[in-house]
Amino acid sequence: MTAVIGLTGGIGTGKSAVSRLLRELGAVVIDADRVGHESYLPGSEGWREIVEAFGEGVLSPSGEVDRKKLGAIVFGNPDALQRLNAILHPKMRRMIEERIGQHKTAGVKAVVVEAAILIEAGWRSLVDEVWVTVASEDAVIARLQARNNLPEEAIRARMRAQLSEGERVKHADAVIDNSGDTAELREKVENLWNRRILNR
Repeated sequence: MTAVIGLTGGIGTGKSAVSRLLRELGAVVIDADRVGHESYLPGSEGWREIVEAFGEGVLSPSGEVDRKKLGAIVFGNPDALQRLNAILHPKMRRMIEERIGQHKTAGVKAVVVEAAILIEAGWRSLVDEVWVTVASEDAVIARLQARNNLPEEAIRARMRAQLSEGERVKHADAVIDNSGDTAELREKVENLWNRRILNR
């Protein structure tokens, strides 16, 4: 029987690193970010609704939705963000649901839905288990400074804008602390895989 894992966590806590390790162990990963981009490809229903809601100013010269322009409108504007989420989340959910169904039919061992917004979007019912990545604030700041070259204040603002770690952990069936190095993370993920997936 296919296990469906919802993998979520705050910015810089290592969701992508965990999903890479799970892929190595044999899981199929559905990246909600990618699904999000697909849900508003030019000419799609999502694309039309975004242009209707936010105007043609959010389009790039090639006619695609420019995520930076759209981000500038919705970041820090709860009403605009809510409007965008109301357009995208139901479409993303349908697409993710379809893909889970296809993988189950194919008989894969595990499907991982990697989604930063798993809890906020109300997608808990799509998955059997929720795995949450966490990391110390210092580790997150160091990681994001190295990766995105962001100033510390900008990182803290992003951290404050998302669901709190405590709120995410309330929904967790497993918590993966990724404050250490890659070897430590690999060991934790392999243990979880052996215990919760192989022994189902």
